[in-house]
Amino acid sequence: MWEAERSRRVFRGNKFEVTLLPKVKIEMVIGEEQLDEIIELITECSYTGKVGDGKIFVFDVQEAIRIRTKERGVEAIS
Repeated sequence: MWEAERSRRVFRGNKFEVTLLPKVKIEMVIGEEQLDEIIELITECSYTGKVGDGKIFVFDVQEAIRIRTKERGVEAIS
């Protein structure tokens, strides 16, 4: 997988190592009937048991509009 970026720093005379993990942001618009299945799939594939496994946020989408065709709703995302 990805390697953590490490660097050594000195702060107020104390030496410490900073470990930065690469991040990935995924945004999806899915139907409510798929929600539980998608959440289960993401959590199974992303789980390492270590700090940085990630978080899932679920939001309601009020409207979707495809600018080029002016389609709205499900037609705009399919």
